[in-house]
Amino acid sequence: MAGLKGKRGFIDKDRLDLSERQAVEYWMKKWGVTRDQLTAAHRKVGLHVKDIAAELGKKR
Repeated sequence: MAGLKGKRGFIDKDRLDLSERQAVEYWMKKWGVTRDQLTAAHRKVGLHVKDIAAELGKKR
């Protein structure tokens, strides 16, 4: 995703970078979870959205 960070409004649908505020807010809203829940799942299973969704019991 490093090459696409300059693209306005771009959200990587495969990986979650916790340093990207817009991406974090997108997934928080989509899954209805708090930042703490999202961060804990990210730390436990890694940066892949499908793994984070499974950890949170959500659909990707």
